[in-house]
Amino acid sequence: MNLKNSLTLIMNSALEAAKPKGKFKILPKKPKGKLIVLGAGKAGASMAQEFENTYDGPLEGLVITRYGHYTKTKFIKIIEASHPEPDKNGLIASKKIFELATKSSKDDHVVFLISGGASSLLTFPAKGVVFEEKQRINKELLRCGAPIDEMNIVRRSLSKIKGGRLAQAIFPAKLTTYMISDIPGDDPAYIGSGPTIQANGLNDDSIKILEKYKISIDNQLRDIIKKNTLPKLTKSPEYMLATPMMALKKAAEAAKKQDFIPIIISDSLEGESIIEGKKMAELAIKIKKEKKYKDITLQKPILLLSGGETTVTIKGNGKGGRNTEFMLSMAIHLKNANGINCLAIDTDGIDGIKDNAGAYVSEETLKKASLMKMKPMSFLNANNSYEFFKNIDDLIFTSPTLTNVNDFRAVLIQP
Repeated sequence: MNLKNSLTLIMNSALEAAKPKGKFKILPKKPKGKLIVLGAGKAGASMAQEFENTYDGPLEGLVITRYGHYTKTKFIKIIEASHPEPDKNGLIASKKIFELATKSSKDDHVVFLISGGASSLLTFPAKGVVFEEKQRINKELLRCGAPIDEMNIVRRSLSKIKGGRLAQAIFPAKLTTYMISDIPGDDPAYIGSGPTIQANGLNDDSIKILEKYKISIDNQLRDIIKKNTLPKLTKSPEYMLATPMMALKKAAEAAKKQDFIPIIISDSLEGESIIEGKKMAELAIKIKKEKKYKDITLQKPILLLSGGETTVTIKGNGKGGRNTEFMLSMAIHLKNANGINCLAIDTDGIDGIKDNAGAYVSEETLKKASLMKMKPMSFLNANNSYEFFKNIDDLIFTSPTLTNVNDFRAVLIQP
């Protein structure tokens, strides 16, 4: 088996571990009233389908997922909307979810399914916030490379539904939340901006983040943010179905079967893709040169595994997601180093705004680029990593995976 196939098999093991199949181990008891399933996220439809397959009883509900992530369900309605920039479909569906939550009674039990992507999909602006203004702020946060936790602090400050406000609308009905984490550290309050989870912090935090990235807001919006305080919630059950670490551990098991030495270096790597790609290349070269990683000798191939979410500050006019940019930065700094093969993908199957999940790098990457007279740095400076890897036929395609535990990276160093 060639090394690209080996890494792909390991990657697929991680993706399987991130899916909701077989994960609903603890289920709510049948209520006196209705069992209502609500939810949002890239894994929203697949979570809804699996919950239907697992729960033995009548149910109904509504879940929002990203375009192209539809999964057929019997009783739960699935609506598709835009990600990462919210659209009117998301707004209409979010209002319906909020209405269903508000209409639930004390005899009902609401199950809420949340996964990465919900912050954009579940969009219901606070009173006085114009939807187009919310779209603008979201777009500017994406362009400036703000980390996911900062983005979600801003999003919840502008929302009628995030930051525990959906749970407030559900009360006094019972509530159970099931989560698939795409957040470094797996803090439930930040997964999809925590619509059913107790959030902490001050509204001024949001204003400070907007000022930090020089995103303008008028005095009226500033006043709305300050008054849109976070509610205090009654504690309700919450369960984590999948996390970046679960995916990495499953990948490590698959790596051992291929006689590699897996090392999980982080499930929460963050930072600029260009910078983190350079650091990863330098680490791989160091291991290759010194024939060891800490106290582990390079007797067999060492596989560095990592998760988390890097960011891209958009300066050019190209089309490349954070994982493809990470790989291009790695390729440039590896400088055709022998015996180092790697890949990086977004586990939802879509890296950025294109159709690829990520990209693959080997000692042939820069050689192929040279033969085609391509200058890698010019592609990197233009944030055009997609075209670079497309030209050398090293993009990775998985199609939508119907889950999301953020980035997955595997770097193989041979003796």
